Amino acid sequence: MKENANCSISNIYKLDGRVPIGKAIPFGLQHILAMFVSNLAPITMIAGAAKVPVTGAELGMLLQNAMFAAGIATMIQLYPLWKIGSRLPVVMGVSFTFVTVLSTISANYGYPAVIGAVLIGGLFEGTLGLSAKYWRKIISPIVAASVVTAIGFSLFTVGARSFGGGYATDFGSVSNLLLGLITLATCLLWNMFAKGYLKQLSVLAGLIVGYIVAIFMGKVDLSMIMSGGIVALPHLLPIKPEFHAGAIMSACIIFLVSAAETIGDTSALVAGGLGREITGEEISGSLACDGYGSFISGLFGCPPVTSFSQNVGLVAMTKVVNRFTIMTGAVAMILAGLFPPIGNFFASLPQSVLGGCTIMMFGTILTSGMQMIANCGFTQRNITIVAMALSIGIGFTTTSESGIWAEFSPVVQSVFSANVVAVVFVVAIIMNLILPKNMEVEKLDK
Repeated sequence: MKENANCSISNIYKLDGRVPIGKAIPFGLQHILAMFVSNLAPITMIAGAAKVPVTGAELGMLLQNAMFAAGIATMIQLYPLWKIGSRLPVVMGVSFTFVTVLSTISANYGYPAVIGAVLIGGLFEGTLGLSAKYWRKIISPIVAASVVTAIGFSLFTVGARSFGGGYATDFGSVSNLLLGLITLATCLLWNMFAKGYLKQLSVLAGLIVGYIVAIFMGKVDLSMIMSGGIVALPHLLPIKPEFHAGAIMSACIIFLVSAAETIGDTSALVAGGLGREITGEEISGSLACDGYGSFISGLFGCPPVTSFSQNVGLVAMTKVVNRFTIMTGAVAMILAGLFPPIGNFFASLPQSVLGGCTIMMFGTILTSGMQMIANCGFTQRNITIVAMALSIGIGFTTTSESGIWAEFSPVVQSVFSANVVAVVFVVAIIMNLILPKNMEVEKLDK
């Protein structure tokens, strides 16, 4: 019996296989808690920029719908519908990638135009994903490795921002830094001293301890947990979409950037969690789910969903890849969309607690990218592609150097000026296409 139990527990490190529900739930919750607040923040930012203000009641409904849509999209990634979905432990959520462009659309045309652009853009990316076999060769392993490395770099500031308290007025305060430090220390100590499979629950341990400490520090509003009633069904098309050509074109461009991030995320997940290269079918399925999942999100009045890099980092750190285990987290998100108190509880998690848990995870994404580059080989051609992509991508998108984009159109600026992943992707693609296949320096005969 004990041998069978140990076999079941070991399944958390395998893509398929049943894990006891009592053991699966903590790992599933760990994935959801790591991304939950970040899943809700983009909606607040985009709705806040709307030409016609989104009411408080509408915003509450959209936040509820976002949890439900993210849970559904995650389920499709785990257990595909036809060719839509990758069968990989990918957790989906509302993406920050779209915030700048969709906020501009929201300010110029109104929030209904955002929904119209998301619906069309989602169909565009989904169809692009299904036809990936015709174009994926241009996304060579070294291009994917460059994008994964760029994702790691781009997340460092996200982790630091959360560690300091997010966008709160007391960012960087002693209390926020102390809370982040306590959470981080808990994660490290748990990882050092826990035994067996429990060692992989270090992030959940940090979240729990950090949350309890935050309550005593007065940083959690417990009264908000029971606000909004007990049960509330998600609303389909809560805001009637509007369609504007300019908004749709801008959205489709940023959907291409999101597709690049998804390729990078799923490549990093497969490399870090499964120890192999991603297949064409997995790329196609993940992109199709990204697009059509975003269409579903749009039907519920929400911005697009995409693979969450936080969870890629968690997989790289824990090696927990079991689909059934991650599915319990997806169910938790769906329940959070149906029962407001559950969603409010997740949403009440302070940013400093999240920062303490995620700051190390983001580093693992960067190291995964470095490992992928090493696996591609340090040929002259690969070194040139990576060097050009990262130097231009990181250099040209640093906040202090953003003026370098001043001569470009507003659309180009909104897509590239602050998006290191987008710039790295484009430069890596161009270099991969124009550089000769054989660039090695021939050794002179002695």
